[in-house]
Amino acid sequence: MLRSFLIYLSKAAWAQNLVTGWGFAWRTASRFIAGTKLDDAMRVVRELNAKGINATLDHLGEHTNTPEEAQQATDDIFATLDALGADSSARANVSIKLTQIGLGLDEGLCAQNLERILARAKKNNTFVRVDIEDTPYTDKTINLYYLMREKGYTNVGTAVQSYLYRAEADTHRLVQDKTPIRLVKGAYKEPPEKAFPKKADVDANYDLLTKIMIDASLANQTKLSADCRFPPIPAIASQDEKRIAFARQYADKVGLPKDGLEFQMLYGIRRDLQEQLVKEGYPVRVYVPFGTHWYPYFMRRLAERPANIWFFISNFFKG
Repeated sequence: MLRSFLIYLSKAAWAQNLVTGWGFAWRTASRFIAGTKLDDAMRVVRELNAKGINATLDHLGEHTNTPEEAQQATDDIFATLDALGADSSARANVSIKLTQIGLGLDEGLCAQNLERILARAKKNNTFVRVDIEDTPYTDKTINLYYLMREKGYTNVGTAVQSYLYRAEADTHRLVQDKTPIRLVKGAYKEPPEKAFPKKADVDANYDLLTKIMIDASLANQTKLSADCRFPPIPAIASQDEKRIAFARQYADKVGLPKDGLEFQMLYGIRRDLQEQLVKEGYPVRVYVPFGTHWYPYFMRRLAERPANIWFFISNFFKG
């Protein structure tokens, strides 16, 4: 119930106006968000790279309300891509949400913006990950991904959420086309007819999808590029040590080289685990969000783990 309430708050304008007015809220959010400016994010990329950790940059934003806002979001993504183009040593790529660039307004507008983004990314030798959002947008997101592939763009991948019943079918379809997939559990509120209600079932499906992705990476011999910008098929995006252990054990069992997959984690969470995996020779990529539109992302992080809520409350009492 608490998780559902926090996810509701992540979309409530009144709650956003209230919380973003609290100074302590940003102090708490900054644990999970690199900063409000691109310079902040690039600084974090350099710090992570120095530790042997790769990054993916996300200029936060979603559900734009006008074509002008979608254009501004697209321009912000251009700036991120250009920053990576200007620093060829930066081991990072870019993640985006399609509602950020107009999917909720007009699918045609979103397609135009996405194609322009991929063209800019290609110019800057950068990969773009299209995130999966809640289920009203799942089919549209996958369809737009395939439209871009038909147009010749190979510097793009997407994500799959293991809490959805449809995830296995989606994964089989995507790996047939050698799609780089970020595998997540899912952070939105979905009805029981679309998503597994029990955590154990979500975890079991996560492990099943991990096997499918690892098998596909082995069969197609995909691996992390030398510049660490272009990922292999499997991106195991989880802080859950049991899911990570399963992926490691299965990859070892079938003989997948360590650079045939990567582990992804959120900025500010389980830094010890990130560094341990790097020491053991596994590619690790940290999701680095930044920007002024941090509220929805922050609320979903609170919804994921009770420990994050206590961290927030402790800052409240510190004033």
